[in-house]
Amino acid sequence: MNDFKHLLNKNVKLKVAGHLLEGRFCDFGNDILVLYRESKYLYIPLTHVQKIILSDKAVIEDNSLSPDLPFAKENHTFFSYRMMLRNAIGLYTQIRVVGKNPLHGTIVNVLSDYFVFYSPVYKQIFIPLSHLKWLTVYEQDNSHYSMYNPIPQKQSFSRSFEEQLKKWEGKLIVFDMGEDPDKIGILNSIKGNLAELISTTGEKVYFKLNHAKTVYLA
Repeated sequence: MNDFKHLLNKNVKLKVAGHLLEGRFCDFGNDILVLYRESKYLYIPLTHVQKIILSDKAVIEDNSLSPDLPFAKENHTFFSYRMMLRNAIGLYTQIRVVGKNPLHGTIVNVLSDYFVFYSPVYKQIFIPLSHLKWLTVYEQDNSHYSMYNPIPQKQSFSRSFEEQLKKWEGKLIVFDMGEDPDKIGILNSIKGNLAELISTTGEKVYFKLNHAKTVYLA
């Protein structure tokens, strides 16, 4: 297990997927760490942390300066990325996955290699676990999304991202939030981790699923 005990309650700078984040190092697990920044807790999968720099700002010792962790460990139990996602099911959250703009909504389910996210704007989005950059939880009582009801949590999903996408063959879908026009079109087939898409211009586009960060029905 990664041992970051010497960084607890200290100000650090993190380089995460090209973004520079500064805040207080609050907690960590084998594959995740927690940063308190701008009055919010950021849960950051370690796989996207490129470097950690100890800040020259004063060490924070007073725990009263920040609220309790939304997903605090009990009795020093094991803390992991997957556990954090499961604890966040049903809560209003902000996540960063693609580009500069975050997504707002609710985690509905966590499967073997992806999770299901419900957005009031984009509706149901599938996101591979390997592509979430960070997550933060809203104040639930004051959430501006509290007027929206997420999709039923009992909906059936395939265990793997690839198998779930096979259910959408023949449908118009959007990969990576539509940032690349070539990743918008009819999903023709999924074979051996390779997606075949018929783009809006009628061209066949092929790409590996492990590069797909998000997908939703158009």
